[in-house]
Amino acid sequence: MRADSFERVIEHTLRGLYSAALYLLLPITVYHLIWRGFRQRAYLLRWGERYARYAEPPSGAAHLWIHAVSVGEVNAAAPLINALLRDHPQQRVLVTTITPTGSERVAALWGGRIAHVYLPYDLTGAVGRFLRHFRPSVALIVETELWPNLLFACRDHGVPAYLVNARLSERSLRGYRALRPLVGRALRTMRAVAAQSDADGARFLHLGARPDQVIVCGNLKFDTRVDPAVDAIAKEFRDRIAGRPVWIAASTHSDEEALVLAIDRHLRTRWPDLLMLWAPRHPERFRPAMQLAIDTGLQVATRKLTRLPDSDDAVFVIDTLGELMSFYACADVAFVGGSLQPVGGHNLLEPAAVGTAIVTGPHLHNFTDIAEQLSRAHALRIGEDVVAVATELENLLADPAARARMAAAGLALVEQGGGALRRTLTLIENSL
Repeated sequence: MRADSFERVIEHTLRGLYSAALYLLLPITVYHLIWRGFRQRAYLLRWGERYARYAEPPSGAAHLWIHAVSVGEVNAAAPLINALLRDHPQQRVLVTTITPTGSERVAALWGGRIAHVYLPYDLTGAVGRFLRHFRPSVALIVETELWPNLLFACRDHGVPAYLVNARLSERSLRGYRALRPLVGRALRTMRAVAAQSDADGARFLHLGARPDQVIVCGNLKFDTRVDPAVDAIAKEFRDRIAGRPVWIAASTHSDEEALVLAIDRHLRTRWPDLLMLWAPRHPERFRPAMQLAIDTGLQVATRKLTRLPDSDDAVFVIDTLGELMSFYACADVAFVGGSLQPVGGHNLLEPAAVGTAIVTGPHLHNFTDIAEQLSRAHALRIGEDVVAVATELENLLADPAARARMAAAGLALVEQGGGALRRTLTLIENSL
């Protein structure tokens, strides 16, 4: 048997086993949507899109398609999407997400300028219907969304696919171990992998990408531009709080909430007029976080209810989406969550881009490269546990000069790190 024929047989067998397993697990997808719906009602809506069933008929027009799984990926892809809208105004743009919060962020950023649906589950029938309905002229998949049936279907439908702003942590690489023979073959169907760093590129090679596919383009997050509204909100906020010390606990997860309140309690012994800004990562945690703070005896206000805190508010919960950078700019020092539990951290460049000193916990495996760059530039402090994080925050609140040095270093790093957008656009231009 010829090598290419043998390879097709192996691919067909692996795809068949994978697809059969997914169809057997199909009832669990319904249970998952219902379970998530109890926590976030938006999961109970638009189920047809999850299975590529659409009420409206196909438009007949091809789309530039970008897939960004949730809020963080949408924000990362925003410079690229804005460039596509600017440079290709005649083209229809489709952005898919998986989470409702990602969907809300897409609507907030672009409204009716783009089409949006949820990406269907990786079932052969569903991805085929999706591609036939939207007829994408190109697929730009953000960061680490490697769905085998989707990638094979793009190849079979003649859709050039690129992995952009691509990152792959050591933990994610280990997670692909069982599916590596299949995922590696799917990865090799793509035109290119635009890796964030040399280390990410090496891991994609280990996963199965061809050497000629992997091109290090840098991180699109460095090309995010600060909205002028950020300065306006920060000025109004500063006028309102009249010189109070302010820290922000951003993108925190449920298991970190008690730790955040413990840190705040420690800091408040030194600064009784301290104001904590609190931005839980997921909307379903907005109300529980508020209640936890109330239960500790703190006076709490929220962005939706009061717009800005009053003089006697101790905690201000940011219960909106898309405003985190504005409130980073309001804080003297930022703690970025997902780092005191093994989530892997969250975007460290947002506080750096608005000139705020940054502290995190030790779990940063999703942002290893950025964390190393910020640490080398002395723009980030990492605490090994909650006590160390509290100490770093206390030291920085007490030292305006140290905060200023960190802020300047972070701003300089963000400015120097730009260029990923230009390199990515050059890489994909022949397919646009």
